[in-house]
Amino acid sequence: MTPGAPPLLLRATTELTADDVAAILALAEASAGADGAHPLSEHVVLHLRNADPGSTHLLAVDPATGALLGYAHLADDPVEGPSAELAVSPDARRRGVGTLLIDDLLRRTAERPGLRLWAHGRGAAAGRLAATRGFDRIRHLWQMRRSLLAALDPVVLPSGIALRPFEMDRDIDALLALNARAFVELPDQGGWTRADLVRRIDEPWFDPPGLQLAHDAHGALLGFGWTKVHGRAEGPGGQPDHPHDPLGEVYVLGVDPPAQGRGLGRALALAGLHHLRARGLTTALLYVDSDNARAIALYTSLGFATWDSDTLFRR
Repeated sequence: MTPGAPPLLLRATTELTADDVAAILALAEASAGADGAHPLSEHVVLHLRNADPGSTHLLAVDPATGALLGYAHLADDPVEGPSAELAVSPDARRRGVGTLLIDDLLRRTAERPGLRLWAHGRGAAAGRLAATRGFDRIRHLWQMRRSLLAALDPVVLPSGIALRPFEMDRDIDALLALNARAFVELPDQGGWTRADLVRRIDEPWFDPPGLQLAHDAHGALLGFGWTKVHGRAEGPGGQPDHPHDPLGEVYVLGVDPPAQGRGLGRALALAGLHHLRARGLTTALLYVDSDNARAIALYTSLGFATWDSDTLFRR
């Protein structure tokens, strides 16, 4: 904290006002613009926009101006334990804001040790703070990118399999069941509920043709490929949802375990990339765990290379 400056005010609440949410999202966007990576994950942003209960929000406020200088989101999973993400205003760096938030998070979770903290981007201040507070890295998530101006292989589907766009009433239950089977080892993805899926479908970026389903001759769902676009859809207040030129994303790629090993994942990924290029995008990104050698080999063969990374720490 700057010598002689009045102590920061820290407000903790489980209920945010509309003004609180607007200020938090604006702070996160300013941080993303300064650091090149959004400090809050998608699920936290969705929780904020939908005023979901069950989380604790820490707001660090300038006592002189009332301006929001820092924010931390604290959730508690009954199995995995507490987890947090935080953002600090670019104008308030080196004022002790991040330290104030981290220390309060540790105090609040003292009776449930094992606090997890996400640091988004290689240069994230949250990562540096975690290192000074005794956290260990437990997960590394790579962001990979490729140009959509470069050549793309054609989509070659396994024999007897066809693609079609997602239809809400027809497909939602089958898609949720397949998602759970495909991501049984990744509960943050495989544990999606119907409400989680609907919430994403209701987002401005949702593009029905960008969610392709692979089915067999009997109509059974075998896989799905989902793309999204960052930076084009309008966010709250009429502002772009990310401070950069539009980027396409291979958002989710799921294949039913019995259907794996037939090239379906590659076909779905290519179908998504062709769709993003047809929308006028020039760059595509995706996220993959650094220890998922099989997926990394697939994405590398499709022309993706490591661009950035997110890190999950545990105290």
